[in-house]
Amino acid sequence: MSIQDKPLVIAGVTFQSRLIVGTGKYPSHEVMKQCHEASGSEMVTVAVRRLDLAAKGEASLMNWIDRSRMRLLPNTALCYTAEDAIRTCRLAEELGMSKWVKLEVLGDEKTLYPDVEETVKAARVLVKEGFTVLPYTSDDPITARKLEDAGCAAVMPLGAPIGSGLGIRNPHNIRLIREVVKVPVIVDAGVGSASDAAIAMELGVDAVLMNTAIAGAKDPVRMARAMKLAVEAGRESFLAGRIPRKAYASASSPLEGLVE
Repeated sequence: MSIQDKPLVIAGVTFQSRLIVGTGKYPSHEVMKQCHEASGSEMVTVAVRRLDLAAKGEASLMNWIDRSRMRLLPNTALCYTAEDAIRTCRLAEELGMSKWVKLEVLGDEKTLYPDVEETVKAARVLVKEGFTVLPYTSDDPITARKLEDAGCAAVMPLGAPIGSGLGIRNPHNIRLIREVVKVPVIVDAGVGSASDAAIAMELGVDAVLMNTAIAGAKDPVRMARAMKLAVEAGRESFLAGRIPRKAYASASSPLEGLVE
């Protein structure tokens, strides 16, 4: 029996693509745009504090994002306190970017791990102010549940440290998060290759967000296309259901009726 999939729905908005992409580290705005098209993504995140607000025309990053088909997700990268993150989200709204925000409150510059206490604190304030909050967080199921209780529209546990490309370091916890929250789970950070993206999706998460894995590839456009296919393959594999792992071999062919 084939299991019918349902599209990704976040805060009442339906997405056909389960891949969310970024805008940083690309060799040029033109390459970034080509990657966005190749990825098939319908949502793109932008670091508000890295935006050059004085840039005009082709020099402006915003003019290279196809907003007719991609929802903008401004993020609070480089914020280390709840207050800074809240202020950055309000700035994004004032700039007319979006009230959907990727909340990112970092703990320190070396690991770029999230400060979960400050993240929960900021989430509660932003939700009350009417923002649709998608928080970057640790792979901790308890924190994920607190963020859901705070009213976040999704939770975004890290697969590995930001930009590390180490892949999914703790698949058990990612699976636990999927079990304990009802909102969409989006793996954010750590994906380095298409196989990493497929593994994330096979764990049952709803989507994957990535930037460096595409922007930093030797051929970013080809990697964007590979990530699109990997996310789709991982989702199909999850729905199909993997076979149980066994300690010993079992024959692929039936053993009955063998020629004696």
